[in-house]
Amino acid sequence: MTAIAMFPLGSVLFPYTPLPLRVFEPRYLTMIGQLLDEEDPQFGVVLIERGREVGGGDRRSGIGAMARLVSVTAGADVLQIVAVGTDRFTIDQWQDDAPYPRAEVTPLPGLAWNDALTPLRTEAEAIVRRTLARAPETRWDADTELSDDPLAAVWQLAAIAPLGEYDRYTLLQSTTAGALLRQVIDLTLEAELLW
Repeated sequence: MTAIAMFPLGSVLFPYTPLPLRVFEPRYLTMIGQLLDEEDPQFGVVLIERGREVGGGDRRSGIGAMARLVSVTAGADVLQIVAVGTDRFTIDQWQDDAPYPRAEVTPLPGLAWNDALTPLRTEAEAIVRRTLARAPETRWDADTELSDDPLAAVWQLAAIAPLGEYDRYTLLQSTTAGALLRQVIDLTLEAELLW
């Protein structure tokens, strides 16, 4: 089993979702530089549950998503990158962080789409878009376009729902598309009540 490069963050990455990052820490600049030598540059992203990502000393979640590097723009001592979430995984074992975090992982099975879930998806999308339109501050707006692929759209709905990172981490752990949609609905309605 080989260790993969890891980028612990204070946010959750979902499959089919873009991840823009400003990379400035020397260890992650090294990581991205090495990834650019690969044919299919990917790294793992996990949520930092406690602590800070800068300088280590953090506590990291046990489930994450792979990120495929799609663009890199160099600036003075900084890289602007965009990656897209792909497959989910569980952490088997963390390796030494030198020169950057690495871990051995096991891929999680992908979720399966069933057309019988279409009404649930329609309901989830309506609730998420309504809530986004009323949310005080969000990264996404109510008109955010979703994929035509139904499974990709379900993950994208999870990503744009105006939720905290721990709720988003709960969504990332979903084992079926139906469970993911129901949790998106429930958590979004709960969040809406708090405003």
